[in-house]
Amino acid sequence: MIKLPRRAFLRLSAGAVVLPAVVRIAKAQAYPSRPVRIIVGFPPGGAADIVARVIAQWLSDRLGQPFVIENRPGAGTNVATEAVVRAAPDGHTLLFVSVSNAINTTLYDKLNFDFIRDIAPVASTDRLTYVMVVNPSVSANTVSELIAYAKSNPGKLNIAVAAVGSGTHLSGELFKAMTGVNLVNVPYTGSPLAFADLFAGQVQVMFDALATSVEHIKAGKLRALGVTTEKRSELLPDVPTIAETVPGYEASGWLGIGAPRNTPTEIIDKLNREISAAVADHKIKTRLAELGGAPLLLSAADFGKLIAEETDKWGKVIRAANIKPN
Repeated sequence: MIKLPRRAFLRLSAGAVVLPAVVRIAKAQAYPSRPVRIIVGFPPGGAADIVARVIAQWLSDRLGQPFVIENRPGAGTNVATEAVVRAAPDGHTLLFVSVSNAINTTLYDKLNFDFIRDIAPVASTDRLTYVMVVNPSVSANTVSELIAYAKSNPGKLNIAVAAVGSGTHLSGELFKAMTGVNLVNVPYTGSPLAFADLFAGQVQVMFDALATSVEHIKAGKLRALGVTTEKRSELLPDVPTIAETVPGYEASGWLGIGAPRNTPTEIIDKLNREISAAVADHKIKTRLAELGGAPLLLSAADFGKLIAEETDKWGKVIRAANIKPN
């Protein structure tokens, strides 16, 4: 057996410790080495899909490899999530994350994955505003007037639910819970059918993404009573927040990027830097605003905290209202 001098042994030991770190850094520097898939759990054309494509183009331009959007709608984004959970943790398959992922943790009794455990947060992109709208025939012109009318006429106002378990649905449930009003849920299989009945007055109230309601509001087809975020929206600066009437109320969508767990930290950090730079870019900020979003700049760790907080928040609403997926 060969005995090494202590000094030589320590040098070799130090090298053995440093080598894995050097390899990881080298891999991060070489990343991406081939096209990257960003899997989106929504159909093409919606706000989430558009934001994903804007970010994908930025990353393609900055990192020298194509970042390709792959739409895999189904089971409330769970199909897309499971595909990424099963992918290799090398940064070449990413998930476009949304508030739906936090909601689904409680909404679905049995999933083949644990979202918080199996998806590593990478970077947030923006926070999406919802808006409470009513048919113009409704006498209420403010949130407080609607609350007063609903309490005086329990069960007489119908609220359209475009998709059970969606962020807009839970925004309405949170509003009902915090105000004690009795609004009757009328579920639909999508926004077009919900809007048709809202325009016709068959239902009177709806929580919807601001981006899809704003033109109807400006055209006078719908009346906006309040936005759901903490701050007023640039798209409708004269519309108050619901929190101005119901202190503590806040509901919003949010978007970002996730990766399979065990994806190297160096790759996550690289993606976070580039995505944060995109969100801070003036042209992209303008595009996000057009879609009803506000930039959300968070570190990977802080994005993880947001996901955990939202999972807990919406879990309580789902359990209290006994909401089940369609």
